Amino acid sequence: MKATSIICVGNRYVAGDDVGCRVFDHLRSTATPPDIEVIDGGLCGLDLLGLMEGRRRVVFADAVVGLIEPGGIVVLDREQVALYAVNYGHSAGLPYLLHMLPHTCRPPWPEIALVGVEGAANEAMVRALAKRCMEIAINGIPRPDLH
Repeated sequence: MKATSIICVGNRYVAGDDVGCRVFDHLRSTATPPDIEVIDGGLCGLDLLGLMEGRRRVVFADAVVGLIEPGGIVVLDREQVALYAVNYGHSAGLPYLLHMLPHTCRPPWPEIALVGVEGAANEAMVRALAKRCMEIAINGIPRPDLH
């Protein structure tokens, strides 16, 4: 198992929810560092918890709704995403998954980021999202300068 993974989630057959799948396709067609695993998480839900254990860093690529302007990219850490867990079940998505992580998996937990795009993504946006995912997979979540 590689220390870092990019897990692309979504529904390949639903426009607007397919961005993670399109990022997966893009990353699989380009050269990726040997220590980063790109995973098609599709609609695996809670089964994704097992893909996070033993990792140092996990980056999720997914569509987001209501967080930013359409066409924008947002980066959230695990705690920020988990705050959006307001319902439970399949439709709860990534927020519920990350809310459940501390309850189902033993620490240490990986550094986790969600890199999401609002709205339907064109090819340029898919490439930009894939590039941002790879940057975070390599360098970690950017933190504001505290100086």
